Amino acid sequence: MTAIPNTRLISALDEIAGQYDAVFCDLWGCLHNGVFAFPAAVKALQSARRRGVTVVLLTNSPRPQASVIAQLDKLEVPRDAWDLVVTSGDAAQFGLLSGAVGRKVYHIGAEKDLAFFDTFADDLAALAASQPAISRVPLAEAEGIVCTGLRDDMSETPADYRAELLLGKTMGLKMLCANPDIMVDWGDKRIFCAGALAEAYEQDGAEALYFGKPHPPIYDLARRRLAAADGRENLSVLCIGDGINTDILGAAGEGLDALFITGGLHTEEFGTDPAQPEEARLQSWLGQMGRAPRWSIPFLA
Repeated sequence: MTAIPNTRLISALDEIAGQYDAVFCDLWGCLHNGVFAFPAAVKALQSARRRGVTVVLLTNSPRPQASVIAQLDKLEVPRDAWDLVVTSGDAAQFGLLSGAVGRKVYHIGAEKDLAFFDTFADDLAALAASQPAISRVPLAEAEGIVCTGLRDDMSETPADYRAELLLGKTMGLKMLCANPDIMVDWGDKRIFCAGALAEAYEQDGAEALYFGKPHPPIYDLARRRLAAADGRENLSVLCIGDGINTDILGAAGEGLDALFITGGLHTEEFGTDPAQPEEARLQSWLGQMGRAPRWSIPFLA
């Protein structure tokens, strides 16, 4: 096996922020947990911006940019902690509008996700206006499936969707997955995301299309928006996140440095104290996972 370079444990983003022009920072598990924002993370991003670093919040949320900004405001994340928001929903909307799964689609997801079908950022609005309408229809009439998540992610699991997924596979329908995350932590509860349904769909032999991390479309969109806002190209970017198979794998695929948050989704792998991960266990686990983030930190601070 190829040797995995050691990740360097740091205690504050300020230690390394000066090496980068921009950061692509995850939201869930890094900046908030769906219930409240993390004050230390907010301060870290504010400090980075004062250094001249452009902060792009890069999230696998299936909802478009405007909906995520509204959620950030509700969680009292100050506007001076970030510059841009790019969502998996934004990137997936491009696929939807381009007809990746047809114009008549069956939606799996909560009512809170319906903005995905009619709320577009400025750089997608022109495309939406130029294309035939997308309509949501019953599964029997669908040309494809759009999955933004579970209808009730606080109580349901992928098993509740077994019959729908089998019928979709039998019909030969592709699934557009608007959020590749398998799980996230909502407060102290771990809930399933759209990626868990897409994974189950693929395990049944059907096809799922992904647009969020770790897949290229969301990074392409983030780079375009960053270049438009900053005016420079080929900026040095640091990716920050707690998902080893989304944030960290995605950074590696894009050739970008990563800062791995050990106190998030995988915290139990590194000892009993999330604030003090055991370095030997961390290095060993990263080797087993085949991942090599340049930096690690217990929590964004």
